Amino acid sequence: MTAAFPAGPQTGHEEEEGQGIGQIIGEITQDLSRLFRQEVELAKAEIKQEATKAGKGAGMLVGAGLAGLMVIILLSWALVYALSEVMAEGWAALIVAVLWAIVGAVLFSVGRKQLKSVNPVPQQTTETMKENAEWLRNPTG
Repeated sequence: MTAAFPAGPQTGHEEEEGQGIGQIIGEITQDLSRLFRQEVELAKAEIKQEATKAGKGAGMLVGAGLAGLMVIILLSWALVYALSEVMAEGWAALIVAVLWAIVGAVLFSVGRKQLKSVNPVPQQTTETMKENAEWLRNPTG
């Protein structure tokens, strides 16, 4: 009896499997590269969005600050004139200046404390990058 199957190695089928595995690895590499680029683009978009919001807010605060400065100057002069009715003008101006020094010190302290709490790292991108790293360590779940 003769064998129905050839006894030698089957090279045609193995080549197809080799190309399939190489192709899969190539696709995985491309997907990881694309994923990384998308994460970088997401980080850029998040930072740009936050910077735009911060810029608009800062512009409005500058306008409000200028208006507030005018109010403060005029009210300070009014207080100096009011105090000068009961004491010398120099002492009245000194009292108003000391009051403003105290207000400035309190505002500086509070502002400094708030600036320390600012988080410059994009949160969403950080979370997705951690998820991606976890998936790379254990891709089957």
